[in-house]
Amino acid sequence: MTKVILITGASSGMGKLSAQDLINAGHKVYCVARSVDKMQDLALIGGQVMKMDVTNEEDIENVVKEIIAKEGRIDVLWNNAGYGLYGPVEELSMEKVKAQFEVNVYGVAALTKKVLPYMRKQNKGLIINTSSMGGKIYTPLGAWYHASKHAIEGYSDCLRLEVAEFGIDVVVLEPGVIDTGFNQGVRDNFSFESQTGPYKRLVNAYIKAMDNPPVKGSNPKVISNAILKIINAKKPKTRYVVGRGGKLLIALRRLFGDRFYDRMMNMQFK
Repeated sequence: MTKVILITGASSGMGKLSAQDLINAGHKVYCVARSVDKMQDLALIGGQVMKMDVTNEEDIENVVKEIIAKEGRIDVLWNNAGYGLYGPVEELSMEKVKAQFEVNVYGVAALTKKVLPYMRKQNKGLIINTSSMGGKIYTPLGAWYHASKHAIEGYSDCLRLEVAEFGIDVVVLEPGVIDTGFNQGVRDNFSFESQTGPYKRLVNAYIKAMDNPPVKGSNPKVISNAILKIINAKKPKTRYVVGRGGKLLIALRRLFGDRFYDRMMNMQFK
């Protein structure tokens, strides 16, 4: 059955690849991101490409209205847009912190609020929220990124309970290490100015780890396969951990506790 799917963050990485596969599978896919130019290849294969900044309420309103005007429904919303902000808590500006939450949390909430009335009217729908293994674990210098993903975990759980009676499923996608443009995004927003500050030991160790990642990322195709599985499931699971390192690290923290996990992280960033 052809479904009407709205994907944010479709201009790169796992969002773009998954959009391609969903289009090729015969679905009507609305691909949105800030940069329309980066999605022209999706338009060429049948994707519906639209500009949307998830922090801009007018953009959100216009996109949802246009989809409903054309299709009459939205079957799947995949809140995929996001980025990672890394640096010492003491030294990151609150402006950067607020921007992180505007995209990773409030953008998800704002778009979901606009889509929910239509899904309720349909008495069915599927919302997929991209969290991360980082919504269950943590790393040094990632306080605000991890906080945003922990927020998505809690938000999604509460939302799932609220909308269940309307036939709407809420699924959390928890990617592990995926070979996408995420690491470049981390670099673009990293607190390099902290290299000479009081946290320079940790900051420089983190930069070294970025230059030589300890774990090779999974092919983003694993995300695309998971999305297709979720969309096709009669009753999807509440969470899908996908990609290298995710299940292992989450299990290590759960089984051995925070102190063990702390020591393991400290060993990685000496």
